[in-house]
Amino acid sequence: MHGAYAAAWCWDEHFLPLFAERGYASYALSVSGHGGSPGREHLDSFGIDQYVKDVVAVASQLPAPPVLIGHSMGGMVAQKYLEGHEAAGLVLMASVPPQGLWAAALGLAFQKPGMMNDLNSLLGGGRVALDTLREAMFAQPVSAEDLARWYRRLQPESHRAIWDMTLFNLPLKSRMRLPPLLVLGAEHDTLIPSSQVEMTARHYGVEAEIFPDMGHGMMLERDWAKVAGRILDWLAEQGL
Repeated sequence: MHGAYAAAWCWDEHFLPLFAERGYASYALSVSGHGGSPGREHLDSFGIDQYVKDVVAVASQLPAPPVLIGHSMGGMVAQKYLEGHEAAGLVLMASVPPQGLWAAALGLAFQKPGMMNDLNSLLGGGRVALDTLREAMFAQPVSAEDLARWYRRLQPESHRAIWDMTLFNLPLKSRMRLPPLLVLGAEHDTLIPSSQVEMTARHYGVEAEIFPDMGHGMMLERDWAKVAGRILDWLAEQGL
């Protein structure tokens, strides 16, 4: 499950081909109003609950409960999914914590106000500088060609979904059917700092694993294979 401002394309680069090669039936969906999914014209009407319904629509067609992999906003969607649905496992990658976005947003506003302003502009359909995308998503070298290609795929995000993740629709552990859980983060993540990832892990009673020299866009970073490899190892450890 993809993060805000993105769509299923972020998994197409590396993760989907690798997991398919390893024998996993893997699916990446674009939630309502994202990528090729309908609803872009009324994006702001969609909240996190609608994104959960999108996941349910796909998962209900599978022969068994899925292992969910959620990045950033996708991690929040995955947590909300567990309030009413079963999963065989859950991997949270640089996920919005169950306590919400407010702490991360406040930290970003104080530490990198320019980036915060640019992200707010993107939220409303504006454009941001390539350097902002690089700083927000990557700690490792990324080619100008790849950066420009991903930049062209960025899109606005639902204001309602952002507010849901900040305060109004946070997940409740007491409602969840918790499966085996892997919590991953990045050392140099400016959007969801490693301290927030560790808070998520503590909330669910597991240890966070933080990848050094890596930024928020873990599935697109130069060392993406280290992240994917850890997930594959964990799946094997769980017998999944």
